[in-house]
Amino acid sequence: MKKFTSVQDVADPKALVDEAIAVKNSEKTSAIGKNKTIGLLFFNSSLRTRMSTQKAAQNLGMEVMILNVNNDGWALEFEEGAVMNGKTVEHIKDAAAVMGLYCDILAIRCFPSLTNKEEDSADKIINQFIQYAKVPVVSLESATRHPLQSLADMITIQEHKTKEKPKVVLTWAPHIKPIPHVVANSFAEWALACEYDLTITHPEGYELSEEFTKGATIEYDQEKALQDADFVYVKNWSSYTDYGKVLPVEEDWMLTNEKLKVSNSAKIMHCLPVRRNVELSDEVLDSENSLVLKQAENRVYAAQTVLKKILETNF
Repeated sequence: MKKFTSVQDVADPKALVDEAIAVKNSEKTSAIGKNKTIGLLFFNSSLRTRMSTQKAAQNLGMEVMILNVNNDGWALEFEEGAVMNGKTVEHIKDAAAVMGLYCDILAIRCFPSLTNKEEDSADKIINQFIQYAKVPVVSLESATRHPLQSLADMITIQEHKTKEKPKVVLTWAPHIKPIPHVVANSFAEWALACEYDLTITHPEGYELSEEFTKGATIEYDQEKALQDADFVYVKNWSSYTDYGKVLPVEEDWMLTNEKLKVSNSAKIMHCLPVRRNVELSDEVLDSENSLVLKQAENRVYAAQTVLKKILETNF
């Protein structure tokens, strides 16, 4: 594995999930990363991603360097041929190349602007680090995907499923502000790559890009979508067609136990952080069927498995 930015970087997603579960059930530590350094670069705030990836690297014996880029580093320029006589101080060509000299692996977290669909779809920040750093790059979330979260989600489903091909429902939820599509995009493509029966339900106008959802069932009636569901993944996202906008929705889409009565006693998933009693109710989050803490725990083993594969194949 040369990089980890999407499910396309993985030869066999289901085998990677099984390997992560084996890592989880092992002694959990290894010396494979001894004398290797990972740089964790954050353009945005983070709790689970930062702590789980740091713990995963330490479990492998790696040294960890953390940089909050916008606060601790120089203002970066990403445009080719830019005349840098404004606010930017250092070009990504130079910054990424230097970081590649200091670190054996770089892991980067950044968000979309939600204002320019073309630029966000190009994943400029992640791809320029790949181009200029010359070391393996791991996405800790990008403008289009959140692959470590999705790998942890697949681990969680694998651990809790009771049938080979469960019905998995990704349901849109309300929110107070525009939210990126990345978690929904990534979860959809990983669930489909793992050959699950995926239904995506959302109000009209909130369709995701077909790049990520091809092969899934799209259902605008939430109650119908939840029928016989084995797993329900709750997540908000803004409009993709009317890019980054919050469109008015008349129906109540917050998930409750009452709505879940038509499911197959579904297990409930959310990537966190979650706005309680907006996206889904306390009664659902705190129920025995909630897997949100299991997902958070599995973030460590998702990251640890990916870093282990990169160390094995590149050093």
